[in-house]
Amino acid sequence: MQKTSAVLLIFLASCISFLSSAQNKTIAFVSDTQKPMWIEDVFLKSNQNEKATSLIFQSMIEKKPTAIYILGDVVSLGYKEKKWKKLDQYLEQCRVKGIEVNALLGNHDVMTKPKKGEQTFQKRFPNHQRLGYVSVTDSIAIVLLNSNFKKLTSTEVAAQNQWLEKTLTALDHDDSILMVIVSCHHSPYTNSKIVRSSKEVQDNFVPLYLESKKSTLFLTGHSHNFEHFKKQGKDFMVIGGGGGIHQPTRPSTPSMDDMAKNYKPMFHYLLMERVGSNILMHSYFLSSDFKEFNVGYTVELSAKK
Repeated sequence: MQKTSAVLLIFLASCISFLSSAQNKTIAFVSDTQKPMWIEDVFLKSNQNEKATSLIFQSMIEKKPTAIYILGDVVSLGYKEKKWKKLDQYLEQCRVKGIEVNALLGNHDVMTKPKKGEQTFQKRFPNHQRLGYVSVTDSIAIVLLNSNFKKLTSTEVAAQNQWLEKTLTALDHDDSILMVIVSCHHSPYTNSKIVRSSKEVQDNFVPLYLESKKSTLFLTGHSHNFEHFKKQGKDFMVIGGGGGIHQPTRPSTPSMDDMAKNYKPMFHYLLMERVGSNILMHSYFLSSDFKEFNVGYTVELSAKK
């Protein structure tokens, strides 16, 4: 009898542990993990950027998210194998821990030699599709898009737009999907003084995002800042603090009102936590002494019914 009770207790404990882990899945997002190029260091101020990237991956891995998404500019020059040396170590550490890693192409990943850059990128991220793909974790669908429009033909641009429209419509009607996050590298809206708001993303992706019932957040990088905008009641966040040189920003204006104007960390990443039908997006920033990460900004998003 005692043996049966002990087995039952172990079984119940296992069930509780399983349910607890299933209910507390998290997803991490980071962007612009590339090492600064020498030309950037001429005009902007570097600050132990490679160390920051290493600490960011270490912190994300310690939190054991179900998946990590890298939103472009993974390395400074994608076609050069030697540029991937440290990133390969981080990716291996993630995968050893059972953490799925997905990514999308940034401008640095296809710089100079785009075809070779894409091939080198594809080896690291075999699930990647250059004209858009979807990854689902814990009922959250992440749509990953290619915003390198200068590297795409007009036919490819049209094909990706058609795929996006079809995909968002299907996700809206999929009862297993609670929420959709749309992502690409180039920010449709930013106050950065170094890079511009992407008119191409505004024209090609934003209208479909705004029309989609379940699409709740548009995530990008490229601007090496944390920024948060609202357009037509929907959220747009820029999370380009993965290791690239921090960029100065212009003051917010009524047409480009940054809701996070007082939160401008140099290095940061995003951790998503699902709480029932809502998700909490926590921005973790690296302290100026490089000793710890703290939550500096949180956004709660509700699933659209």
